[in-house]
Amino acid sequence: MQLKKIEELLSEYAPMPVCIVNSQGKVTRASSRITDVFKYDGIIDYDVFQLTGLKIQEIEVSIEESKALYIERNDKTFKVLCSRIGEGEESSIMMVFVDETPYSKLKGLYNDEKVCLALINVDNFDVLSSNTSDVRESEITTEIDKYIRGWAKTLEAAVIRYKENLYEVVLTHSNIEQLIEDKFAVLDGARDIKTDTDFPVTLSMGIGMGGKTLAELDDYAQDALDLALGRGGDQAVIKNIRSFEYYGGKTQSVEKGNKGKSRLLGYALKTLIKQSSNVFIMGHRNADMDSFGAALGINRMAVSAGKEPYVILGHYDDQMVEIISDAKAAETYEFISAEKALSLVDENSLVITVDTHRPMLVESPELVEAVNKLVVIDHHRKAEDVFQNQILSYMESYASSASELVTEMLQYTLDDKKELSPVEANALLAGIMLDTNRFAVKAGVRTFEAASWLKRAGADLQVVRRYFQADSSNFRARAEGIANARIIEGGIAMSICSSATGNPQIINSQVADELLTIKGIEASFVAGSDRIGGTVISARSLGNINVQKVMENFGGGGHLNTAGARVDCSPEEILDKIEEFLKTSQ
Repeated sequence: MQLKKIEELLSEYAPMPVCIVNSQGKVTRASSRITDVFKYDGIIDYDVFQLTGLKIQEIEVSIEESKALYIERNDKTFKVLCSRIGEGEESSIMMVFVDETPYSKLKGLYNDEKVCLALINVDNFDVLSSNTSDVRESEITTEIDKYIRGWAKTLEAAVIRYKENLYEVVLTHSNIEQLIEDKFAVLDGARDIKTDTDFPVTLSMGIGMGGKTLAELDDYAQDALDLALGRGGDQAVIKNIRSFEYYGGKTQSVEKGNKGKSRLLGYALKTLIKQSSNVFIMGHRNADMDSFGAALGINRMAVSAGKEPYVILGHYDDQMVEIISDAKAAETYEFISAEKALSLVDENSLVITVDTHRPMLVESPELVEAVNKLVVIDHHRKAEDVFQNQILSYMESYASSASELVTEMLQYTLDDKKELSPVEANALLAGIMLDTNRFAVKAGVRTFEAASWLKRAGADLQVVRRYFQADSSNFRARAEGIANARIIEGGIAMSICSSATGNPQIINSQVADELLTIKGIEASFVAGSDRIGGTVISARSLGNINVQKVMENFGGGGHLNTAGARVDCSPEEILDKIEEFLKTSQ
């Protein structure tokens, strides 16, 4: 009886909107001011969820944790404070509605007008300049400058050009939301600028937001721009205090004609090798021909520098048996396990990772953490979780493969190409051929030059061809995967490969490549179960669909037209999720 009286007094004399809710979530009493919240008569016996959208369980938790809830009604924002009246089954809940509309609007205005910094880089500006006359270069530069300043003016943003190819833009949080809504159309517009070269003008944007100071914002923007450039350019990356977000990325990285970087980094790496006590060479888990070929190439560089390097070799698929058998038969390589490597490490050891720059993908993350000197050689687009302790990095997303990058370095660091053994030349050529689908994908001028140099160094195409031979079960699995493919809207092919084969990743990639040869297919996604109960996906594209962004959404990565991932759900489930993602991201 006393509880009822308390409820009655609270609802009668409360100076703000109040309602009383029983344990079943029904409104039993309400103050006269409740009409400020709900614009209709008689809410008694209404379900609180119908009125507020708040479940009774949420309300119970808010009471236990002493946290406020928030709802929006009648163009107003209310903070809901909940407390319990009484105990046991007879208890009820008092909900007090505090109008926070002015504060909410002020908070929204504050957030909208928060300062953000954007760094804009004109990609391949040096290549653009070197391929045009002085007069035309000036005209193109002026046109690019006019375009960027015109874009900034539409946002009422301040723009500063402090290098020929680099701009800083001061804008607001609401500007960023507008750019996201427009899907960064500014990147598309830049590609329409006419040049005398065979590649378009592209921009990379690094945006910092959410920093506490201008210096922190500048650091965020620089980190974001570095990541955008490392991923191939022609895209925008936003960094805030919690995460990165990616937009754009519709064109291939432009191949650089100058090999000066290969020469300089090759000499620098050879010097580091000479100064180190032990040299460990490591690729990614489940080694493929590219990581293995690159590893053998670096091994040759280390031997040329007077060292006895170690190549860390873990699990590998059946397709690698032939090439690894040839390498072991040569009896000139020291293949060891990750555990053995850890026992040999000292403070002056050097670890060189090839074909990956992500700690989660290497054969031994523990080995990377155990050394002070780390070198990274990779051709994949840059991800967020890069190695933090690297002292030398050669990451070029335009390159076809890690084997191509290593081959170029060897041209400058070996006294004679004859130093390269046939096993090494074959392995490097196999790595290039694997990642280019036998020179059909992402093969530039420098790719063919590297392959030509390897051929002169002793690579045997008949031996390399043997490495790519498939057994009858793999051949049947591949044919089945192609035959069972389904085509969805947008020219996207999807297929599931049989788990009967022991090489799902290899079969998936072969099927994905083959599907792109079908007329009308723009991209392909092929999934198959692996040996340990997960699912591996291979994604391929002709260029109009960025499969790297799709695979990153599922924990993977790669390039604009070649990517992959591994997930824990079934092949059927992941293909359904990819299809849904493609629909919602259009």
